[in-house]
Amino acid sequence: MKQNLGKFDRILRFALAFWWLGSWTPDYSAALVNVFIAIIGWIALIESFFGWCWLHQLMGMNKTD
Repeated sequence: MKQNLGKFDRILRFALAFWWLGSWTPDYSAALVNVFIAIIGWIALIESFFGWCWLHQLMGMNKTD
């Protein structure tokens, strides 16, 4: 699997995951919204480590440095 995310994009995704999976996560009364935020946080964390995004692959985008 070839990386398709740049350094800055990976840092931003890690920061988003850190925020959404940490104690600073917004807490909504709708449980489904909280689950959705957690899923997006885990996806962002995994993508930040691997440097590969399936949406970028689907759209043919390559943002590597």
